[in-house]
Amino acid sequence: MYLWIKAFHIMAVITWFAGLFYLPRLFVYHAQAEDDVSRERFKIMERKLLRGIMNPSMVVALLLGGWMLYLSPAWLSQGWMHAKLTLVALLVVYHHMCGGIRKRFAEDANTRSHVYYRWFNEAPVLALVGIVILVVVKPF
Repeated sequence: MYLWIKAFHIMAVITWFAGLFYLPRLFVYHAQAEDDVSRERFKIMERKLLRGIMNPSMVVALLLGGWMLYLSPAWLSQGWMHAKLTLVALLVVYHHMCGGIRKRFAEDANTRSHVYYRWFNEAPVLALVGIVILVVVKPF
């Protein structure tokens, strides 16, 4: 059963990360948009991505990850797992920051430039690199 849970956990994580990479990219384009039709289109795309894909995949990834920890509690005594869970917690914070930014765009209240969002878009890449190294190499 553990391997089935792990397989679906990995699928949920991949889906979540796809959204974590794409939504901030939409913010870049939205911040550059100069016409109302484009801005309205980005609002719809951002809302559907966050609510329809990112939120459910995050919840599934977290629940399945928690289920795996429940089945294998010894992982919680490992330093690499503590580091990984810290990165996951930061990703959850980032996810909610994306939700706040999406809301500001929806209210036409964005004050940041496309350059800011280009940099903001890089954070999940760093988390992904760290998490994969921690899980595969288990350095400590």
